[in-house]
Amino acid sequence: MKKVITYGTYDLLHQGHINLLRRAKELGDYLIVGVTSDSFDRGRGKLNVRNNVLERVEAVKATGYADEIIIEDYLGQKIDDIQKYDVDIFAIGSDWEGKFDYLNEYCKVVYLPRTEGVSSTMLRAESQEIFRVGIVGSGRIANRFVPETKVVNGVEVTSVFDPNKTNADAFAEKFQLKAYSDDYQQFLADVDAVYVASPHLTHYQYTKEALEAGKHVLCEIPFTLSASQAKELYDYAEAHNLVLLEASKTAYCPAFCHITTLVKSGVIGDVVDVKASLSKMVQAPTRELDASQAGGAMNEHSPLTLMSIIKILGKDYTKVDFYSKMENDVDVYTKINICYPHATASVTLGIGVKTEGNLIISGTKGYIYVPAPWWLTDYFEIRYEDQTKNKKFFYSYDGDGLRYEIQEFISMIANNRRNCYKLQTHESVAIAEIIEKYNKKENVTIL
Repeated sequence: MKKVITYGTYDLLHQGHINLLRRAKELGDYLIVGVTSDSFDRGRGKLNVRNNVLERVEAVKATGYADEIIIEDYLGQKIDDIQKYDVDIFAIGSDWEGKFDYLNEYCKVVYLPRTEGVSSTMLRAESQEIFRVGIVGSGRIANRFVPETKVVNGVEVTSVFDPNKTNADAFAEKFQLKAYSDDYQQFLADVDAVYVASPHLTHYQYTKEALEAGKHVLCEIPFTLSASQAKELYDYAEAHNLVLLEASKTAYCPAFCHITTLVKSGVIGDVVDVKASLSKMVQAPTRELDASQAGGAMNEHSPLTLMSIIKILGKDYTKVDFYSKMENDVDVYTKINICYPHATASVTLGIGVKTEGNLIISGTKGYIYVPAPWWLTDYFEIRYEDQTKNKKFFYSYDGDGLRYEIQEFISMIANNRRNCYKLQTHESVAIAEIIEKYNKKENVTIL
């Protein structure tokens, strides 16, 4: 039996794909089709917002040409697959001519003619709606946001709003956008969605007004400093069929998503403790050290660290205690201890105190170690008592990492999806609730 193997993303499956699969099938008796995984596509910089890997597999299966479908998940897998499945012919489109000649060492390589006048890129350009996004705020994170949108399909940043006209104009000139500084409603009228990257205390009002104007919202952390405000906004978005997403970038990154799925699958047994830390030394004058602007280690850094705790242990904690070192009414260091019915967690934060910045998840069978800076996760380990069973995982963390949250946000809009398992509404509200407890000085001890 002559075996043939071919690979592709098969996003927006079209007649060109079908013709290639038919031609590949005609080369032998048994056709194996490799469909690229979502994570592999992300690693290659392909952040599409249309068909996920399961949808693409089903589309390939429906053609009737594939005898077997596999998932391509890593570089170099083609060589492994050819040997594993005892493949005779590797077939690929002629636009790749010469690129896979190295596989001739393992099997025959055939470049198949492409169907003229049709491609996924062309179809995507014709069928994919482009969502106009306006940015609220022109600070550090906003400056990172615009370049990150360039690698996500279906999004175009068109304008910026900042009440400071000088800042708005400078940002608009830098990125060739339209600037607004005195009319938020007019700014909202010209966009489909909003990215809120303004100072902490303004998040609630800007998000509320954007939702009331019928706009989808991606809001930077901290989403709100109040659980009731967070719930109010999420309830409004749900009632009006709008996407509202907290921009906790680590929650959407491939490596961290893998960590949470591994934990839930029981690879380290029952989780009994989670330790997360994050610190960044800052110098005055800066917003982080200004009490009037909700500065401090807790408001600045806890959203990410609390996200990791809530994602792993859930929202049903029984007790929270805080310990802080204060300077000029701002916490430059805060330690949070969180108790659950069957586990404990701790968070260490600093803007005037330096700490390691790692994440450790301890279980009854082993533990997961994520080195600093854990919030930029591209590598982690599962460690056991028997060190021969230890496993290391490597992932791509591209650019500033904002592309992953942008992709999730635009994908939710494009596919009319209102729920996000990577950071669910009740988890976001639980984070705001703990921050609110601290700001109300509940169970806070000053060191």
